[in-house]
Amino acid sequence: MADVKMPHWGHDEHLCLLENIGYVRVSFDDYKRLVKGGKFVCKECGRVAGEAKNLCAPEKL
Repeated sequence: MADVKMPHWGHDEHLCLLENIGYVRVSFDDYKRLVKGGKFVCKECGRVAGEAKNLCAPEKL
């Protein structure tokens, strides 16, 4: 697999990338763990996560 240049540090753990690579379809239980009890919303894509580290531009709900 080719190396993918990430737009910023930690992007490999962000929901926007995980959705784009089909993670939700292959690891749905893990994806649910990331969004369960959502406390943060991404100001870029609108996704919600339980922890700020899983979003590009998190803001507390």
